[in-house]
Amino acid sequence: MSARLGVVTFPGSLDDRDALRAVELMGGEGVPLWHADTDLKGVEGVILPGGFSYGDYLRCGAIARFAPVMDEIRGFAARGGPVLGICNGFQILCESGLLPGALIRNRSLRFICQNVHLRVETTQTPVTADVLPGEVLEMPIKHGEGQFVASETDLDRLQDDGRVVFRYCGPDGVVSDAHNPNGALRGIAGIRNEAGNVVGLMPHPEHAVEALTGAGTDGLGFFTSLVDRASAINA
Repeated sequence: MSARLGVVTFPGSLDDRDALRAVELMGGEGVPLWHADTDLKGVEGVILPGGFSYGDYLRCGAIARFAPVMDEIRGFAARGGPVLGICNGFQILCESGLLPGALIRNRSLRFICQNVHLRVETTQTPVTADVLPGEVLEMPIKHGEGQFVASETDLDRLQDDGRVVFRYCGPDGVVSDAHNPNGALRGIAGIRNEAGNVVGLMPHPEHAVEALTGAGTDGLGFFTSLVDRASAINA
């Protein structure tokens, strides 16, 4: 039986279908979930996609955190279920308290849409098991509020506990301010929770799974990892 991965659609989501397609390309079964659902339909993993949930009114992800489906996702995550938040999904995870920190306006105060390079900092997550530590991946970003911030205490804790999953870098893997597209503190592009089953990142791996899109295929490993992790739960 193929792994069943739920993708939540909020009013304003626009990458939900891309995430469903990426799951299915990797042999999983994509299960559409609605923001008002109170049942996760027996899925073995959850993806919160990119977009502009509830129009990004008030603050990105601030309204989505109160959606009925988020109560189910909090319980699912507490039980060890794998959860991936991409872009707006990352913002929602931070607003929901499932991940520390916040995503604020880009340093440039402008919306950014471009390909970036990421350095993989840890493979101890449901989405990086099929990539290598230190591997450099290329995929697109498209956001206006992608600057990750947190207190110095939280930043130190994330670093010391190995919870930084991705950092922005150059093609050679060197992390520098010149290759930090949004001003994220310590170049952080993605993090995980303490247990390692909840991951959020600003770049879009679901847009880097087919060469025809022009963004390459470096996102494939994310979804093979997630499908494999969900399949293990299903076994």
